Amino acid sequence: MDLSGMRILVTGGGRGLGRRFVLDLLDAGARVGACDVDEAALDELAQLAGEGERGLWTTTCNVADEADVESLFRDFVAAHGGIDAVVNNAGITRDGLLVRKKADQLQKLSLEKWQSVIDVNLTGVFLCAREAVYHMIQMETPGVIVSISSISRHGNMGQTNYTASKAAVAAMTVVWSKELAPYGIRAVAIAPGYTSTEMTEAIREDVKAKIVSTIPAGRMADMGEISQALRFVLENDYVNGRVIEVDGGLRI
Repeated sequence: MDLSGMRILVTGGGRGLGRRFVLDLLDAGARVGACDVDEAALDELAQLAGEGERGLWTTTCNVADEADVESLFRDFVAAHGGIDAVVNNAGITRDGLLVRKKADQLQKLSLEKWQSVIDVNLTGVFLCAREAVYHMIQMETPGVIVSISSISRHGNMGQTNYTASKAAVAAMTVVWSKELAPYGIRAVAIAPGYTSTEMTEAIREDVKAKIVSTIPAGRMADMGEISQALRFVLENDYVNGRVIEVDGGLRI
C-alpha cells in the first residue's frame, strides 16, 4: 500500500512513539489524524507538524469510552472521506506485583490499577479496531489495523495488567486477520522492546544501565526504528496476522 495520500488515524499520538509515528507518516505523504487525552500534547504536535501545511488532523479522545471512539471515527471519516489504517498506539502502565510483602504488611495489586490498564490497552484497541473496520467495510475500502503490543506480552515481572493486555492484543490480531481477510483488511501487531522515549529517559541511570545490560543489541531502540517497522507493515500487503518483534534480541 502506498503511503502517499493514505488516510491513517494514530491513537495516543500526542507524545512518545505515537508522536513519532505521526510525524514520520506525514513526512511520507500520508493524511494523518492523531487523537490523545492530552490536548496540550496535541497542540505541541500540531506546532511540530505545521498543522495547516501537511494535513494533520487532531482531536481529543478517550479510547476506553465507546461513545468517544464512535465520534472519533465518524469525524475522521467525514473529514477525509474514509479511512485506510488505524494505529492502535494509545496505552498506559500501572505496574505492581500481584501481592507484595512490605515490612509485615501485604499489599495487593488494586483492581483500579488492573482495570485502568485493561480499559485503555485492551478495550481501547478493541473499540478503535471495530470502528475502523466498520467504516472500511461500509465504504468497501481495504485497509490495515496495526496494534502496538509489547515484548512484555511474554510475561514481565510486576506487570500482570500490562502483560495481559499486550498478550491479548497479539491474540486479537490473529483473530482479526482471519475474520477480515475477505474484505481486504489486514491486521498486524508490532511488539517493541525497551525504547528510548520520554518515559524511559526518566528512569534512573543505574536502573537504565541494568536494563540495557540484558539487551543483546546493547542499547534501547530508537523511536525511529519502531516507526520503520510501522511503515513496513503499512506498505507490505502480504504481512498479515503476525506480531513483528523489534526488541534488539531481548527475551523476557
